[in-house]
Amino acid sequence: MSGHNKWSTIKHKKGAADAKRGKIFSRISKEIIISVQIGGPDTKANAGLRTIIQNARSENMPKDKIDAAIKRGTGEIDDGARFEEVVYEAVGPAGVQFYIECLTDNRNRTAPELRHILSKVNGQLSAVAWNFDRKGVIAIAAEGVDEDDLLEKVLEAGGDDLSREGEEFQVVTEMGDLHTVSGALEEMGVEIQRAKLEMIPKTTQAVAGKDAEQVLKCLDLLDDCDDVQNVFSNFDIDEEELERLSAS
Repeated sequence: MSGHNKWSTIKHKKGAADAKRGKIFSRISKEIIISVQIGGPDTKANAGLRTIIQNARSENMPKDKIDAAIKRGTGEIDDGARFEEVVYEAVGPAGVQFYIECLTDNRNRTAPELRHILSKVNGQLSAVAWNFDRKGVIAIAAEGVDEDDLLEKVLEAGGDDLSREGEEFQVVTEMGDLHTVSGALEEMGVEIQRAKLEMIPKTTQAVAGKDAEQVLKCLDLLDDCDDVQNVFSNFDIDEEELERLSAS
């Protein structure tokens, strides 16, 4: 997998360390609202909602916030916000590609803000979706887990691939198999940290030095944008350099 998967793991840990819980909860709330609007509030019938709530609990999101988001999705609570899903594609430093998923209540605000962010790193909006495949990604804490045993369970559950990314294992599935595979792994006693659909790059772009710094700066700027839900990229940075830059 690309260095982006490694960065996702680092960013996940940094988010906890930096106490960015409010932003994390806000993004999960938006995901819950959209999922309820599309598939309803019943987690037995709405597998996507079930997975999002599982992710929310792994982030220690309070139950009252989860319930409030569900009620906003059903219309029981009406705060006037109407979110829509919008995707932006971009090329940044050293030709690195970014696939940016947003949930916004005003796309006329979101697009200019993203253009402004990209301009800071000599980036621009450009079609890149051709280089990405949507896959399911399931994260499992690596501590105390036997990789051979886990691989056997992953294959039995219908997963496509297993890799070690830092302190966690990541299982890759076909897009439509994410909920089935994660559910089967749970039934086998595997504790899942999170399960999400991600955009996995077909080819990667190696970057180092100043280019690597600019790529991570771009990711941080996008992460700070309230309308941005997920950012996927095809950069590949040496693991030691990535650790060093993430600590700075």
